[in-house]
This record gives sequence, C-alpha cells and structure tokens, in this order.
Amino acid sequence: MKNFLKQFALLLPLLLLTSCFDILDKVNVKADGSGEYTIILNASKSKTRLASISKMETINGKKVPKRPEIEAKINEAARTFKATPGISNVKTSMDFTNYIIKLSCNFKKIENINAGLEQLKAKNILGKMIPTQIYNQNLEKKAFVRNKVNTFKSDYDKMSKADKEVFTDARYTSIMQFENTIKSQTNTSYLLSPNKKAVKLEANVLDFILQKKQLQNTILFQ
Repeated sequence: MKNFLKQFALLLPLLLLTSCFDILDKVNVKADGSGEYTIILNASKSKTRLASISKMETINGKKVPKRPEIEAKINEAARTFKATPGISNVKTSMDFTNYIIKLSCNFKKIENINAGLEQLKAKNILGKMIPTQIYNQNLEKKAFVRNKVNTFKSDYDKMSKADKEVFTDARYTSIMQFENTIKSQTNTSYLLSPNKKAVKLEANVLDFILQKKQLQNTILFQ
C-alpha cells in the first residue's frame, strides 16, 4: 500500500503528509487514436502546511523529501516517458510555491501511455502494485476503454488511523475528451458533456479505494 500511495501522489511524497490535494488525470484523443495525456497534482489548498513540513526532517516517523529529491524523481519520470516509443513532447512544470506539479505528453496511440507506465515500474519509479494497462482503444470497433484497476481496500483496512487520514479530503478527477462523438458508455457515473465528446468522473480518492465508485468504462463512438 505504501508504494500505491506514493504513485497516487505521482512522485510527490509531500502530498502523503496532507489530506487536502487534488489529482486531475486527463486524456484528449483524436479520431486517428493519437492525442495528449496530462496529469496534474494540486496541493495548493495545503500549501501553508506543506511549506512548514518541507522545513522538517521527519514527521510522524516519515522522512520528509526535499525539493531536489522531488525534482530528480519527476525529471527521471519525464526522461523515461521521452524514451518510450510513441510518446513525444513530454513537458513538466513544478510550482513549489503553490505545490502544483504537471506532466503532459503526446502519444501516437493510447497504449503508448501504458508502455510508459510499464517503464516507470521497471525502473522502480512506480510501485509494483500499480496498474499500468490503464487504457485501450480499438479504432475499427470505434471503442475506447478505461480498464478496471485492482482494489486496495484490504491494504487500506490495515493502515493506521493517521495514515488513513491522508485520504480524508483527497479528490481524483478523470476527464476523457474525444474528437469523435460518443454514442454510449458502460459507466454512467461519468458525466457526458453536452456536445457528447467528453466524459468526466470526480470523487474522493477513498471512494475508489473502497470500490464505492469504479473507474472502468467502455466508450463507443458514432
């Protein structure tokens, strides 16, 4: 579970020391299957607390990572993505005043993102428990799939009360935008945009850990 938590905070371990952070996971897919992937970690609501924590060596028995460590880890992830076939235009931004980190890239096909995550796992940047086969697309069948991920409820149940509090106000948002018009989807928890070219799912991180909400979705296009 420790590795899972580190990945959920996407290489920003400081987020694990506060319960108030947001994760935005976004894909924008063109008709030919290429597109852009973006993930943003926003802990600005906790920036005062994090600024204080960053000056400490440890808190609650946990080592507090310093800015150079965080930057090195994110830069390593960016280099790994850049070296993945099908991925290009990798960009990162790190705002240590407001504690907002962004990573984005272009892909030739969505499965390139899965391959990039596999490479991060191979280099121990991601924990072994982290799912990497997140997306699939079949252009012939006009289908895009957000795959099912494992549940971490049993690991969560074993955590201490203090560690569980990390998830109290943490939020996760998944946005999938398309050039093609959506005909149907299997997970109606995702809100369909008025133009039927995007879906959005937003909930507490804890809802996904406890399986109160599911991320998997199969989208068919017209």
